[in-house]
Amino acid sequence: MKNVLVGIDGSEDSLKAVEFVGKFFSGNSDLKITLFHVLPEVPAGLWEEGHILSGQEQAKREDIIDKWLNNQKLKIEPVFKTARDTLVKSSINPQQIETKATPEFTDVAESILDEAQNGGYQVMILGRRGLSNMRRFLMGSVTDKVVHHGTGLALCIVE
Repeated sequence: MKNVLVGIDGSEDSLKAVEFVGKFFSGNSDLKITLFHVLPEVPAGLWEEGHILSGQEQAKREDIIDKWLNNQKLKIEPVFKTARDTLVKSSINPQQIETKATPEFTDVAESILDEAQNGGYQVMILGRRGLSNMRRFLMGSVTDKVVHHGTGLALCIVE
């Protein structure tokens, strides 16, 4: 079975990558597609305040962070639905499509690479540009980082 990872963020280019997957793999029954999104990093206001937390304080903080992460997952659902619908229109069986959202712990590119390297994927497909021009200016393109650090991965960049 082919296992394909598609990075999506709701940008036009990530949806072009989904369209490419639909066209390229249309009608293929030996396929699993994972639509993968990296959630934004936890805001600084939810981090620890520099002192040791009691068990009760730690549990409360974890509950707040869990609620924030669940809210972020709800926000990405419309993007997943659009991507899923695009694939289904291209004759991809809905049962072959999985969605996965993971929190950003270090860097979006590193989170994508970690999933690609540990998830047993044969190919990873990304759009050329994501949502944040400012972030790309300050830290470099996520796609560029994946290309440069994705040693041993089959990678398709859709422009």
